[in-house]
Amino acid sequence: MIYLLYGEDTTKAREKMHSIVDSMCAKKPDASLFKMDSYNFNHAQLEEFVMSAGLFVQKYIVVLDNVFENKEYKEVVVGKVKEIGASENVFVILEGKLDKKTVTKIEKKAEKVQEFAKNTLSEKKKDFNIFSLTDAIGRRDRKKAWVLFQQATAGGVSPENIHGTIFWGVKSILLATGARTAKEAGLNPFVFSKSVLFSKNFKKGELENISSKLISIYHEARRGGTELGVALEIFILSV
Repeated sequence: MIYLLYGEDTTKAREKMHSIVDSMCAKKPDASLFKMDSYNFNHAQLEEFVMSAGLFVQKYIVVLDNVFENKEYKEVVVGKVKEIGASENVFVILEGKLDKKTVTKIEKKAEKVQEFAKNTLSEKKKDFNIFSLTDAIGRRDRKKAWVLFQQATAGGVSPENIHGTIFWGVKSILLATGARTAKEAGLNPFVFSKSVLFSKNFKKGELENISSKLISIYHEARRGGTELGVALEIFILSV
């Protein structure tokens, strides 16, 4: 059984994925949930999930999370769409923008296909100045950073976008630390001057640890661990 969720509004698509998974887990309490993405995709394991069947065989709910980022993996999944669709296990395919040919191939064997197009109103909401969040983190103002994080998420800014901006801000402070000029740091003068000021708010080694933490929570979320939005909120409250 296949559920295909795709489109440029990745936030809405991911919310729908979680809704389907929660519903399926409630209906199939004995089923095991497994997630694969472009980092941990395994052809043999996919084959095992597709072929496992029978009354006393372990049932699975399998989330394929942006696997199509890898062209080879995409070809594997699309090439087995007939078998996946006929499987007794549930496969939820979550992707960004897809070409029509791929969608057509999958929807022929899918239980449900839903596209999540970008909402122009949501895009306008994203005019929220997300860099104010990185400034609050640079000042180590947890309360302000948390409030701005809530505003960003309420305004439709994706966790991935928030994470990328925070990581950029931390990286800028790291680059400015010890550099004498903006050119030496590889930053524009305005960003450099702010980053130099922010660097004084961190002890030696703290920025490196924060940077490593940001990388860690991103990959953990991609592997099916703590959701990125939740992990970011915890991170912001701990900085």
